[in-house]
Amino acid sequence: MVSGPLEGIRLIELAGLGPAPFAGMMLADAGADIIRIDRINRAVYPPNQEAHVDLMNRGRRSVAVDLKNPEGVELVLRLVEHADGLMEGFRPGVAERLGLGPDACLSRNPSLVYGRMTGWGQEGPMAQAAGHDIDYIALAGALDPIGRAGERPLPPLNLVGDFGGGGMLLAFGMLAAVISAQRTGSGQVVDAAMVDGAASLMTMTYTLRAAGMWPGPRGTNLLDTGAHFYEVYQTAGGGYMAIGAIESQFYAELIRLMGLEGEELPDQMDRDAWPRMKERFAAVFASKTRAEWEAIFEGSDACAAPVLSMTEATENPHNRFRGTFTEVAGVVQPSPSPRFTRTPGSIRTPPPQPGQYGDDALAEWGLTGEEIGDLRSAGAIC
Repeated sequence: MVSGPLEGIRLIELAGLGPAPFAGMMLADAGADIIRIDRINRAVYPPNQEAHVDLMNRGRRSVAVDLKNPEGVELVLRLVEHADGLMEGFRPGVAERLGLGPDACLSRNPSLVYGRMTGWGQEGPMAQAAGHDIDYIALAGALDPIGRAGERPLPPLNLVGDFGGGGMLLAFGMLAAVISAQRTGSGQVVDAAMVDGAASLMTMTYTLRAAGMWPGPRGTNLLDTGAHFYEVYQTAGGGYMAIGAIESQFYAELIRLMGLEGEELPDQMDRDAWPRMKERFAAVFASKTRAEWEAIFEGSDACAAPVLSMTEATENPHNRFRGTFTEVAGVVQPSPSPRFTRTPGSIRTPPPQPGQYGDDALAEWGLTGEEIGDLRSAGAIC
């Protein structure tokens, strides 16, 4: 049973890597009916019924299509006629060469939303250049501020470019344009570029800089480990505690629970004292184990939390209560987010093997069994 606030929205996803599948996952989790068009040379025949491990492909049905076969291209265009949107993550110009660019698709369905996910955008001096998350966030100004004083910038996994600035903003763009199309009857192209999205995620940091609250180089400011009250400290036994007591009342609670209340301490926002206070905090946290600090801070407003491993996070009592993680087909994974009270999202199926569930999807989108058989006989689908 399909559920979620996007129930009734139909989307096509031309299979790709990273951010575009993440956008598809978010939309599928929220109830959109998505057909994933996989490359025919990735299909397994006979189909492997075991769950695929690429969790970002969950919740969709796959049709394995030969996009070099005119009948395969025509199949996708026929599906476009019944879709609210299409998403692709190719380099600029690739979809056009396949015969599935915006002009071809919008001519078949003028109300279609055509989402495009790239690193550098559809136009510009670097539009055709190869790249990865680390390159996009570097050019966006998002990598330089991340890291400790005197050290090289530290890539924050590939969260900022691929998923925050890429897939999440593509999902937002698709929804904004679908709402517009439903209101006006006119579709459009959504040009989602990771360099743009990563820059957008830096808006608050630019605000702090404009307000004079981000005056120093990397690792010396309020939120980049410059402040002793926004830092990670090692505990006895090797664990870590994350401290984020920015507001004065939370800082006072932190000082009390650390046992420093009676000491003569500099003002919290005395930047000259931050390095000295980091050394003091480090010595205090090193005096107890992480478990001891967890017990001390439990239920407090000190803004202190243990640094959990991925495995520990799935077992944490708060996360278990919230259902932050779930198990599907034997694989533990993050649950759909955000949550909806009336139309909850769900993980409807494990990630499909290429071509898995394809016949059912094509039938629901209007193809007859005979047409599906003809396409298979012609080698257009597998």
